[in-house]
Amino acid sequence: MSKINTNKLTIIVGCGRLGAELANSISDSNGDVIIIDYNKDSLRRLSFSFGGIATVKDGTDIDVLKEANIEKAGTVIAVTNDENTNIMIALMAKKYFNVKNVILRVHDNSKQPLYSDTDIQVICPSELTSKTVKEMMGGGK
Repeated sequence: MSKINTNKLTIIVGCGRLGAELANSISDSNGDVIIIDYNKDSLRRLSFSFGGIATVKDGTDIDVLKEANIEKAGTVIAVTNDENTNIMIALMAKKYFNVKNVILRVHDNSKQPLYSDTDIQVICPSELTSKTVKEMMGGGK
C-alpha cells in the first residue's frame, strides 16, 4: 500500500452499489481510495479504470482496518448492506482510530442514540429522498 497518500486516503467499507460508485468517483478524481468487502463478487462493481486498492476482507476486523492504514485515513465511509455493521465500523473509526471524517449510511435512524454523541456524519437515504420529494412538490423542508 505504499503508493497511497494517506493524508488524503479514503477507506470505504462495503462495495455495494453506493460503495462502488463512491470508490469509482474518488478514484476517477485521482483520490486515494481503499475499498474493503468480504464478498469478492461485490468488487466486480468497480470500473475497469478504478485506480485504488480493492481487498476482500472483513471490514469489521481491527487488523484489516490497520492494514488499510485507517490510523492515517482522512475519511472512512461505512456503506455495507448491514446497518449494525456500518454503525460499528463508524464508531471504531471515530472513537478507536480517531479518524477525522467518518460517514455512516443508515436506513433506520432509530439507532441514532448509538452515535449521536459523536461528530459522525450520517446519511439516511429514505430521509434524503423524502426531503427531496417534498422540495420537488413545492413543500420545502
